[in-house]
Amino acid sequence: MAKQTRKSYLRTSDLARAAGVHVNTVRLYEQWDLIPPVERAPNGYRRFTPYHLDCMRLARMVFAPPYTGRVLRRSGVAIIQAAVDHDLGGALELAYHHKAQVQAEHAQADAAAALLERWAADAPVQILDKPLQTKDTARLLKVSVDMLRNWERNGLIRVPRNPDNCYRQYGVAEIERLRVIRMLSRAGYSTMAILRMLTQLDAGQREDLRAALDTPRPDEDVFAAADRWLSTLAEGEARAGEIITQLEGMIVKESK
Repeated sequence: MAKQTRKSYLRTSDLARAAGVHVNTVRLYEQWDLIPPVERAPNGYRRFTPYHLDCMRLARMVFAPPYTGRVLRRSGVAIIQAAVDHDLGGALELAYHHKAQVQAEHAQADAAAALLERWAADAPVQILDKPLQTKDTARLLKVSVDMLRNWERNGLIRVPRNPDNCYRQYGVAEIERLRVIRMLSRAGYSTMAILRMLTQLDAGQREDLRAALDTPRPDEDVFAAADRWLSTLAEGEARAGEIITQLEGMIVKESK
């Protein structure tokens, strides 16, 4: 790191103000090693530098809402740790990888929505000679029996039963619906988002299904990032670009 002069030192309150956080947040970031170790003045006061401020801003970008899941969060933390260790080249490399991960998640979510639209347009994707029972359906879709029951319990699907023995019978319609549910779930959409979309579809509204997946209703007082997954990933992709820009600026400063 470039040598700092006394005039470049920042107090805790200065750093907090510049980063737009409370002074206690600065102390927590120091405790959690999200900023570099802090030098102390002879009187015991912390001596923060512009590099601490840059790391603080970087960490704020990584931890900014909405939450995008554990994998992407771990990727962001790795970027911070590299910057804290003054490995800005490594941090930038990790930042580009992080952006690629977000883009991959976004592409998967978009592909799942495309399958949904194809299915909603009554384009057949399944051929079946006869209805399947629960275990056979789970084996075909490569999911657990518990997962099938959980989707049914949460209202994502209603499965007809054999009138003779009350066993569930999964026909073409049920299996096609389950394929869409499975892909949306694996792509990161929440159960609430999928249910919201299916409720609209079952009511005969086949248009704007992506919007239904991505737009919590007014009565959903509390919702998670996965309830508006497409928007969350779009925001995450934009923030990944901001992280890269921040790191490139830090590299320029440190090279002077």
